[in-house]
Amino acid sequence: MNPNIITCPKCKAEIPLTDAMAHQAREQMEKEFAARQRQLLDNIATREKAVAEQAKALEDAQKSVEREVAAKLLTERKKLQVEAQEQAKQTLKVEMDDLRVQLEERQKKLAEAQNSELELRKQQRALESRAKELELEVARKLDAEREKIRQQAMETATEAERFRVAEKEKVISDLQQQISVLKQKAEQGSMQLQGEVLELDFENQLKTAFVHDVVQEVSKGVRGGDVQHTVQTNTGHVCGLILWETKRTKNWSGTWTDKLKEDMRAAKAELAVLVTQALPDGVKHFGLLDGVWVCDYASALPLAVALRSGLVNAAMARLAETGKTGKMEELYAYLCGNEFRQHVEAVVESFAAMQEDLQRERRAMEKAWGAREKQMARALQHTAQLYGSIQGIAGQAALPEIKSLVLEDASAATEANP
Repeated sequence: MNPNIITCPKCKAEIPLTDAMAHQAREQMEKEFAARQRQLLDNIATREKAVAEQAKALEDAQKSVEREVAAKLLTERKKLQVEAQEQAKQTLKVEMDDLRVQLEERQKKLAEAQNSELELRKQQRALESRAKELELEVARKLDAEREKIRQQAMETATEAERFRVAEKEKVISDLQQQISVLKQKAEQGSMQLQGEVLELDFENQLKTAFVHDVVQEVSKGVRGGDVQHTVQTNTGHVCGLILWETKRTKNWSGTWTDKLKEDMRAAKAELAVLVTQALPDGVKHFGLLDGVWVCDYASALPLAVALRSGLVNAAMARLAETGKTGKMEELYAYLCGNEFRQHVEAVVESFAAMQEDLQRERRAMEKAWGAREKQMARALQHTAQLYGSIQGIAGQAALPEIKSLVLEDASAATEANP
């Protein structure tokens, strides 16, 4: 039996059932049932009223007959008493029987109407139940079809994904070969790049810390260290020159101080500082070695503050004691003596502690930046994979390459060989 077709209980006609037709049929049946129920109630009320009127009429007639019989009995009591009584009894019996039959017929019709109403209510409930069952069955069939379509789509997607994975593995293999070649090229200039990065970073720190001074980068191939730091007061008076040299290597070399002293003489600098990751034996954080200050990267800026302060004080003393050679000699002896060195060490240690706090904050920020960079890299990677998957399905003609998602060599080869 087709669940989408119902049979009319009256004419046995087959009617296709949809949600709209089921709702319309339900409303039509409810209206017909209500109309028929009202009609039956009206018929019953009419018949009950007629029965009451007939009973009243019968009662009136009976009283009239009794009055007539009584009148006749008065005149013909003895003569017609038995006959009248017998006739009255027979008449009353016939009428009572007729009324009883009518009452039975009405009760029977009322029972039939009630049975019809019950049957209609049962049919209505059956239709409502069948409609709900049909809705549930249609929903189940739809779910089954959706699941079937989803399974087919998954199988198709799995097969397509297998081919895409094979293609991606081939592309990854080719890219790994290209990356290895590029990595070899990059490693050749990495050491020089690291040194330049350290030099530029330290130069920016000096410019930020000492806004009144002149910090200049020494061009490659020119003698004079890496950075020349001209110390000036806020009024623009030149107090001296500090020559900075940066090294980013794992091992210390004893030739660095000799070369830096020659550069200091050539640049006519008052002080020379060597900033290096690898300190010589006996030097912790910073120290004076062969007339050249040597320090690690964390102590460089605090040492710069201390040395600059000494140069400013010396310059101010020179201005105040112009022409007094003895004072200059004393000041020079002071700058080269242990007392000045101890003061500088105290100042540098204070600034080193501050620098260490700053470095910790910087490392924390760099850690957060690194995490964000990895997240952005993963997002770009997944975006490239998603775009490549869609491009593999739609084709390169329908979905062209994005310049930032392909290598320049590969893009050029694609343009050369479309």
